[in-house]
Amino acid sequence: MKTSLAVPGGIRPLLMGLAASILAGCSLVPGNQSYSNREESAVRLPVQQGDVLAPANIKIKPITAELIIEMFNAARPPRGDGTSVAAVAGKDNPRLTGNNFPPTPEYKLGPGDIISIIVWDHPELTIPAGSFRTAEQAGTVVADDGTIFFPYAGVLKVAGKTTSEVRVMLSSKLAKYIEKVQLDVRMVAFRSQQVYVVGEVAKPGIQQVTDIPMTILEAVNRAGGFTQEADYSRVLLTRRGTTYQVNIQAMYDYGATAQNALLENGDIVNVADRSYNKLFLLGEVARPGSYVMNKKRATLAEALSDAGYVSQTTSDPRWIYVMRGDAEAPELFHLDASLPDAMLLADRFPLRPRDVIYVDAAAVVRWQRVVANILPTATMLDVTSQTKYPLFGGRQPY
Repeated sequence: MKTSLAVPGGIRPLLMGLAASILAGCSLVPGNQSYSNREESAVRLPVQQGDVLAPANIKIKPITAELIIEMFNAARPPRGDGTSVAAVAGKDNPRLTGNNFPPTPEYKLGPGDIISIIVWDHPELTIPAGSFRTAEQAGTVVADDGTIFFPYAGVLKVAGKTTSEVRVMLSSKLAKYIEKVQLDVRMVAFRSQQVYVVGEVAKPGIQQVTDIPMTILEAVNRAGGFTQEADYSRVLLTRRGTTYQVNIQAMYDYGATAQNALLENGDIVNVADRSYNKLFLLGEVARPGSYVMNKKRATLAEALSDAGYVSQTTSDPRWIYVMRGDAEAPELFHLDASLPDAMLLADRFPLRPRDVIYVDAAAVVRWQRVVANILPTATMLDVTSQTKYPLFGGRQPY
């Protein structure tokens, strides 16, 4: 026995109108517009135009072999001095590069340092270390006001001077009392100058500056090296109120040793964590969400693979987009992965932190989702139209 779904005259035109609007591609169907002829973003994005931030539509760049070659050449550091250290406190801040590194300075004394003064052939002027005294205990400590006291020489201002300069000054003072004076000044303990290493290192804390020049990389190694959560490319160096960003990863990958700056007294080295280095995979992928990049190394193919690749039942591989907004000018890229060969391009396309990867849905899936949203309402209206109400004598109220 056949049964038919009775649709009253008032409901049938409504359903027919809904179907007609869907087929006509009106705004009732979300996202039904074709992307095949789109060459720029549909949404206006903030773009840095000189000193002004203004809204503009961004051109969509197809991911091709030519684009990948261009990006690869742009990512290579310049020859010679390597990649410069970009200032992150502002674009007008000075930059640290290999060309303007100061020469390695000789260590200068400061309050708290301990030196050893030896006058040959005059043991009465040299405090003996003895069998139970260390060199630090027997040495001469630079006072808080930067001075020391030595017999026959009196009080001498030694702060800001090197051991060689102190030796010349003492020789001049003692020459009045000792003929052909011979003396030596040696460092015993470095305590006046220090740098601070904080952030994602194994042993954050204070590192003493010695007569051996200390670079950023050496300071990190003294602090036990990087932790697993460290971002090798975002090591922040703060010096005299200005913050610079140092890319240690570029040293490892490209030999950009020009960024390995010499540290000075009072410098702060802060190793940032990698929580900022995230990728966002949205749309028709098996496991949408955010993924943390490992040492900022990820390609489009790796990101799609981490997300379980595109959905085989709902996605349209022709429309895979990479949206990059963390720049002065946002960028939009499009990959047509309808052929498996396109994954070779995806494997060479480098991603950056905060990139958004979106895989579009197939047209038939959009249709099914719209129908799935409309069908419950249509079914409810049909059931309501056939309901008999006893209050009205079995008749419908309209």
